[in-house]
Amino acid sequence: MSSFSLTFQGSNFIGLGGNGGGLAEKISVDERWVHKIPDNLPLDEAALIEPLSVGYHAVERANLSEKSTVLVVGAGPIGLLTAAVAKAQGHTVIISEPSGLRRKKAQEAQVADYFFNPIEDDIQAKVHEINEKGVDAAFECTSVQPGFDACLDAIHMGGTVVIVAIWGKPASVDMAKLVIKEANLLGTIAYNNTHPKTIDLVSTGKIKLDQVITAKIGLDDLIDKGFDTLIHHNETAVKSLVSPTGKGL
Repeated sequence: MSSFSLTFQGSNFIGLGGNGGGLAEKISVDERWVHKIPDNLPLDEAALIEPLSVGYHAVERANLSEKSTVLVVGAGPIGLLTAAVAKAQGHTVIISEPSGLRRKKAQEAQVADYFFNPIEDDIQAKVHEINEKGVDAAFECTSVQPGFDACLDAIHMGGTVVIVAIWGKPASVDMAKLVIKEANLLGTIAYNNTHPKTIDLVSTGKIKLDQVITAKIGLDDLIDKGFDTLIHHNETAVKSLVSPTGKGL
């Protein structure tokens, strides 16, 4: 996600478009951006409230009925946390993810009911085995064309596709399929006053975030074990927690 693309669209975020961020020595923010963390919420898990809020907002945007069936395409950090929110709200969750490590992490975190590999599995067929009509909503968390296509194929008539990933290039849309299905196609960006609701989900035990952390690294390892992994080997990690000691917060 580049600061240019967000600024170009008239939006900006602390840490992405200047004014400090996670690597700043100090940062000041308006009081409304500060949220109290309950004593029973470990700081390691509290560090994931921000990305979890992205997933919460995405699920909120889908406007789901009770006990819906949803597909999450991509089990990277945002996909996994989007699935966690949907699962915590009582929906049946299907994950499509080619990385074995990420599928395993999603299973360990118990954020979904079904886990499939889109390279080996026919996702549309698997979805219809679970729900004959198709899913009520599909969340695109990959920013790749096959991921979007899978979402549009998986939803039932009148279903919703929510684009959660930030795309760095244009995508193609099967307009005939979109029209014939009377599909709802939505975009979502970050969050909108969802941090308190997200904190409540975690502090009450409805979502457990400890399984989402795949690595804890110190500042000295930030380049080799942090950025390099994210750029060149992101399929081997879900969320890395950076702290001065490397032992967590």
